[in-house]
Amino acid sequence: MKNLIEFGRKAMFYIRVLSGYEERKIRSYRLQLQQRLQQAEERKAAVRKIPEQMILSEVRRMVEEMQALNKKLEDTETAINEYFTPLDQQAEEVMKMQLKGDESRKDELMEAMQRQALLEMAQAEKLKNTQMLNTNKHVQEKASVETQSEIR
Repeated sequence: MKNLIEFGRKAMFYIRVLSGYEERKIRSYRLQLQQRLQQAEERKAAVRKIPEQMILSEVRRMVEEMQALNKKLEDTETAINEYFTPLDQQAEEVMKMQLKGDESRKDELMEAMQRQALLEMAQAEKLKNTQMLNTNKHVQEKASVETQSEIR
């Protein structure tokens, strides 16, 4: 009986091989294996990409944060400039007033120095004239004394 069952199995196998059923089954099985292998490779690639995607998403997030920070800094800088603009204008006005004051003091000082120089020149001229007069008087006195001594 076992032999009969075994013979039946072999006969069925031969019939399936000859009819192409077994070949189609083998091809189907091979195709399923290839599909499973391809899916496994895709999953493996996806798993490998996960860290890359995480890193890329982290980098994108950091770039967005840096851009937001840069925008905040620019806004802050603009606000600071707007806040200090009136102060800068007031400081500029004060500096202009101080420069005008300094210039007027300089002009006054220059005028005073010129007056002083003119006075000193006038005094020097007077002193020179008085010395000239004194020397002339002295020369005249000598001349008159000599003439008087010659007359005697």
